[in-house]
Amino acid sequence: MPLTNILVLISSISFLGYGIAYFSSSKMKNEFVRFGLSRLGMLTAILEILGALGLLIGLKFDFILLISSGGLALLMLLGVRVRLRVKDGFLAILPALVFLGLNAYIFFETMKIFMD
Repeated sequence: MPLTNILVLISSISFLGYGIAYFSSSKMKNEFVRFGLSRLGMLTAILEILGALGLLIGLKFDFILLISSGGLALLMLLGVRVRLRVKDGFLAILPALVFLGLNAYIFFETMKIFMD
């Protein structure tokens, strides 16, 4: 199995978990309150779930993979920005950085397909 496909599976499972956790965990909702973004919590969770499903569908359709990985990378870039704004420590920011890098890698690898 190609590395990109493995990374897609890791990312999609993780984002499905995070997205679903928002609806079942008060801790996740409280984080958005702490960030001052309580109104965006549900939207973020839905975008995470849609992005995760898009990654899985993208295993068959490159354009969907490009859009989904780019969207999730952007979402994580914004997540890093928010965590920096609330002065979270490096360990708290690290997951968003990792998933930013992971989805940016998938995005650029998929972009290569369109450049050929």
